[in-house]
Amino acid sequence: MTTAAPTAVPASKPWALWTGRVLSGLVVLALVASASMKLRQPPEVVEGFAKSGFPASVLLPIGIAELLSALLYAVPRTAVLGAILVTGYLGGATVTHVRQGDSFLIPVLLGVIAWGGLFLRDARVRALLPLRGPN
Repeated sequence: MTTAAPTAVPASKPWALWTGRVLSGLVVLALVASASMKLRQPPEVVEGFAKSGFPASVLLPIGIAELLSALLYAVPRTAVLGAILVTGYLGGATVTHVRQGDSFLIPVLLGVIAWGGLFLRDARVRALLPLRGPN
């Protein structure tokens, strides 16, 4: 039995790598800022969660999950796992906004930007999700 040699995925071009890093950094900053609000629990955040039907007791675990997802996404070695967790987290945020009748554009765009940034900075993701056919 023969095995085919893995096809090499070229490294990111410098502009793509830096664009990916900037996009990913923006996602991480947004998630860390959001998580810090949940961890600090100012009255307006507690009221917003109550309006969404969530008790204040869930703020801490949700904030921790959001922060851990962002940190895993920021570290290159765990970025794919982090992106999956960020996507799940943002999916929950999207559903909450839809249920309330609010705009859900921000969590959806943040998810798209997260995967776009990862695609630009990580050759493994480009190998799994080729956007153009073989040459």
